Amino acid sequence: MSTPQLFTRREFLAGTGMLLAGTALNLEAAPFFQAAPQEPIIDIHQHTDYHDLTTEQLVTHQRAMGITTTILLPAGHPVNYGSTHYGVSNGLQAKVTPNEAAYKVAQQYPKEFLFGANEVPDVPGAVSEIEKYLKLGAPVIGELKFNIECDSPEMQKIYQLAQAYDVPLIMHWQHKMFNWGFDRFHKMLEKYPKVNFLGHAQTWWANIDKNHTNQNVLYPKSKVTPGGITDRLLRDYPNMYADMSAGSGLSALTRDEEHARAFLQRHQDKLIYGSDCADTAGKGEACQGAMTIAAIRRLSPSKKIERKLLYENAKKLFKLKV
Repeated sequence: MSTPQLFTRREFLAGTGMLLAGTALNLEAAPFFQAAPQEPIIDIHQHTDYHDLTTEQLVTHQRAMGITTTILLPAGHPVNYGSTHYGVSNGLQAKVTPNEAAYKVAQQYPKEFLFGANEVPDVPGAVSEIEKYLKLGAPVIGELKFNIECDSPEMQKIYQLAQAYDVPLIMHWQHKMFNWGFDRFHKMLEKYPKVNFLGHAQTWWANIDKNHTNQNVLYPKSKVTPGGITDRLLRDYPNMYADMSAGSGLSALTRDEEHARAFLQRHQDKLIYGSDCADTAGKGEACQGAMTIAAIRRLSPSKKIERKLLYENAKKLFKLKV
């Protein structure tokens, strides 16, 4: 049996220092020291100046949620028209600013933000105003949140523009408030089969339930029976998609989680994440957008479906190079 080699305190400390120095020099080469790469998330529904949220607060909020690409949806310009409830719903009824504001933020943060295109449909020059920003690279029109019939001539001109530029539209469905005629919207899907529409907001999400008969109820809490108008539109029309943003989207997931899992499975290629929240937290229960991400992760039947909802479906539909 050999005698163990003994080290003085000075030799021990010197050797330890060399070991630590060598370890530090190789930190980048050691895989277990590297941070896991962030999974990209695309948020298709945010706004500039949303309820007075500053640009700095918006940027901080999106980063806190883990969003890697955000599409900013502008408002139309303020007008005293019936389509804006004579000014009451200017700014998408949320102080949202028009195209030029969304475009400016996207120019300031080109790696994180994109801009949409929008205008009040029945004002003179609406089509040319939207087209201006489509030519600048807007990947979407909307959100279309106006007090107007969904099949009116003015709205159809915008659908035709979307078809010409091959971009989707986001529509805010709210009974007796915005986009009238939800029960006959299928006719527009049939008339414009090359246009991809995304449904959003209270009336859209309330109607996942076959038993939703009182359209005045915007946030139903009951269990869901499959086969509602929304469920059928997603099933029957290849050009119908869903924007999962806002409290209405989160409520649709959480009011009946057993149904939600089947719904996500059934429409996994049609559902796209958006936040549409104006808080400053960006995380936890104070942030509806973060709560929606958490619900998608919890309720998705598989990791593959989760990635579709949070990233892949948006990238494909909006033709994003991110």
